[in-house]
Amino acid sequence: MWAEYKKVPNLMIAEMWKNILEGEGLPTRILPEGDILDWGERVPFRVMVPHGREHVADEILRKL
Repeated sequence: MWAEYKKVPNLMIAEMWKNILEGEGLPTRILPEGDILDWGERVPFRVMVPHGREHVADEILRKL
């Protein structure tokens, strides 16, 4: 099960968050707002982390 961690305005920023979190060992998914068929460079995205691991993402961000 995945929990929404952050909403971001576009794909580039979503990939940046994904790289940061996965670089520290936290599995991450990015999904476009709305339908998966809307995937594009300028579509808002949601950064998802495993349910119950949101506190791990918070700790990773505190280390930055």
